[in-house]
Amino acid sequence: MKIFFLLIGIFISLCPAQLPAIEFGSTRNPVGAGSRGNGMGGSHLSIADESCGMSWNSGAIIQQEELFELSIATLIYSRLEKISMGDNPAGNGNNNVSDITFSYVGIVSTFEQLGKNMSVGISYQHLYDLNRHLRFPYEENGFAIRRENWSYEQRGNLSTVGLTYCIELIRPSLSFGLTFNFWKDSLSPNQWTQYYKMNGNVEYGATQLTLDHQKTEEYTFDGYNMNFGLLWHVNYKLSLGAVLKTPFNADIEHKIYGRHIELNHTTSETRITPIEEKIYNEQLKMPLSYGIGMVYRWTDLFYISLDIHKTHWNNYIYTYDNGNQTSAVSNKNISESDIRPTHQVRMGCEYMIINKYKKTAIPIRAGLFYDPAPAEKNPDDYYGFSLGTGYIKNDIGSIDIAYVYRFGNNVGASMLEDVDFSEDIQEHMVHVSLVSYFY
Repeated sequence: MKIFFLLIGIFISLCPAQLPAIEFGSTRNPVGAGSRGNGMGGSHLSIADESCGMSWNSGAIIQQEELFELSIATLIYSRLEKISMGDNPAGNGNNNVSDITFSYVGIVSTFEQLGKNMSVGISYQHLYDLNRHLRFPYEENGFAIRRENWSYEQRGNLSTVGLTYCIELIRPSLSFGLTFNFWKDSLSPNQWTQYYKMNGNVEYGATQLTLDHQKTEEYTFDGYNMNFGLLWHVNYKLSLGAVLKTPFNADIEHKIYGRHIELNHTTSETRITPIEEKIYNEQLKMPLSYGIGMVYRWTDLFYISLDIHKTHWNNYIYTYDNGNQTSAVSNKNISESDIRPTHQVRMGCEYMIINKYKKTAIPIRAGLFYDPAPAEKNPDDYYGFSLGTGYIKNDIGSIDIAYVYRFGNNVGASMLEDVDFSEDIQEHMVHVSLVSYFY
């Protein structure tokens, strides 16, 4: 029987319990909120001239001409994951997650003080979607015969409340801004929960066991960081933007509880073993990220833009209560992990159809992007495109919509290396934004 209890411990430790503490559903590289920038492929660092701009480049919001501007944005998304498990072909299958998220609200005020144009703002931004759901059977015929059904579900998100200040250093060509971000669960949702479930049968010789294992892990996330932004109008045609997001250490409260039920058909004995509730104080180091961008105005009505971002995921480290440090990407010990920085490339364009008599405009937007995710040895490649449009009424505001498609093939191997795991991911996202002007 000692052998069986050892096997049970091994089974429980196998997939999906090897998953990192945080499994991201959406991109690990969020760039900004709202329909305009996302409709241009996420290349918005050197534009960002509306109140959603605080989420892109705090140094660019000085371009706002109104006394106050309010932005509200929502996100509708659907993600399909096609799973492949080379060592367990029975686990191949599809999983789907969809949701509607209130993604952003921000208000900016622009004024003149001490001979300088200045802007201040406050915003809420939903940054990381942490919803995942994986279901698959697992079969093995070897030392023991195993037939199990695994379910892993993660629910939650990470968000910030930001305070922004921007000043025009040289009128009208150079401005600088900063945003102080509060990643506080008491202010905005910063938590996630992981649910692990396994039920199945194990046979070893004449002994047959039925197992039912359930474990829940709850996390809360608290921290602070700053974003710095710069905008330089080189001339009438060309503008350059830059942003830096500082690294920081987030405090994690980690709670674990659950139970394990074992029915031995040979002896008709049932064992119920609770997983004692424990709370750990841990830490997650968030990495440094920065980017540069440009916009070129071919005419007053047609712009093209290009942004490049770099994030140092090699410094994305989870520190457990016992002091052990692992890569928060793959859960490997930090001394064994080989995670490298990622580089995003995003480009887009916007054309304005103007009605001078009605004082309205209809924008046409499009974009392309390369948005890799960190992984062991080499990043996972993700690509995508976007389309967008809207309706702008002078002196009142605008409503915008953008569609974004993002996909990656043969990605996610770092998540479950022991079972030769990979997946194809397709994401469909619809951004809807409303902007109101107040004079």
